[in-house]
Amino acid sequence: MSKLPALKFTVTDRFLRYVVIDTQSDPESSTYPSTEKQKNLGRLLVQELLEIGVTDAHLDEYGYVYATIPANTDKDVPVICFCSHMDTSPDCSGEGVKPLIDKDYQGNNIVLPDDDTQVLRLDEHPDLQNQIGNDIITASGTTLLGADNKAGVAEIMDACYQLINHPEIKHGTIRILFTPDEEIGRGVDKVNIEKLGAYAGYTMDGESAGNMENETFSADGARLTINGVSTHPGFAKGKMESAIKIAGEIIAKLPHNLSPEGTEDMEGFVHPVGVQGHVETATIDFIIRDFAEEKLHDHAEALKRIADEVLNRYPNSSYSLKITEQYRNMKSVLDEHPEIVEYGIEAIKRAGLDAKLCSIRGGTDGSRLSFMGLPCPNIFAGEHAFHSKQEWVSVQDMQKAVETILHLCMIWEERA
Repeated sequence: MSKLPALKFTVTDRFLRYVVIDTQSDPESSTYPSTEKQKNLGRLLVQELLEIGVTDAHLDEYGYVYATIPANTDKDVPVICFCSHMDTSPDCSGEGVKPLIDKDYQGNNIVLPDDDTQVLRLDEHPDLQNQIGNDIITASGTTLLGADNKAGVAEIMDACYQLINHPEIKHGTIRILFTPDEEIGRGVDKVNIEKLGAYAGYTMDGESAGNMENETFSADGARLTINGVSTHPGFAKGKMESAIKIAGEIIAKLPHNLSPEGTEDMEGFVHPVGVQGHVETATIDFIIRDFAEEKLHDHAEALKRIADEVLNRYPNSSYSLKITEQYRNMKSVLDEHPEIVEYGIEAIKRAGLDAKLCSIRGGTDGSRLSFMGLPCPNIFAGEHAFHSKQEWVSVQDMQKAVETILHLCMIWEERA
């Protein structure tokens, strides 16, 4: 078993550079990428890759960064790809991020200075108990941090730096992919799979150090459109059927045990994420999630039954329900290529961590990449409390993620 050489990590410096660049994506935009500012980070990544000697690094018209680290072995090693997304969530501001480092964390509350109501407490962030003595990076209290997924970006970039500067680390051809718009579900819409030419991929976009995810939700979107009856409110008795109120009744009837706040582990849900409307017409957008694909249909039928029940009281109103496929559980694909997950678990162990195979109550770029021909589990990046002002990551966890990437490169070469 090959060991890693002594490494001078660059991951923290890179991360601190990347998070101050606003890369928030926009679900209302129809462009690719959804926001032009995401390319600002893409251009910096290309520049840094070229500077360390990755000669084919480039940014395409859709905001994707592609790069290749050539093989340095005579073995015929399958091409593997490492992937992270550059955008941050629309749920919380990513403008004016001020990263702060709490060194040698000792279990204390971390009060974020720009809003002292934002406090990281051990009982609310249980993984902090594994960080005693580590260095915790947070934002200042008014923005998210952007560890989701700039931690993954920085880890892959540092791994590239180490591979170039340590030719004794033997590996096959390594492809690098940085994507825009993952947070709004379009992260791989314009990926050129043929151009990547990889056999397997790994997204670096997971939470606790040591975790690897081979299973995601399957996901659909649903739009419920309600057609009510509008009249002048002064003369509305017996005539008006407000689409807004009908929408409210439907939302109120969603059962607790079919809602995100009432489910956990392997339980799915139906979740309203947006409402727009007037008296005459209203729309509710839902996300429907479950690990078992066949249950998505059951959840949609439950939503339809609620709408039917409510509309029965409004004889002159109607509704329509449109279901749109979003992504599917990648486990069915990964089970056909067990070595991809096995090598990932082995790499985590070689990095000195307890490896844990998990299911994620969400999705990653890897969910869709797997069904596009690139089987792609998800490896920890160390990010926590994502999409919030209390988002954090530790320096040491990011360094372990870099080591995991490097061990993966070596394992694929060893087993070839």
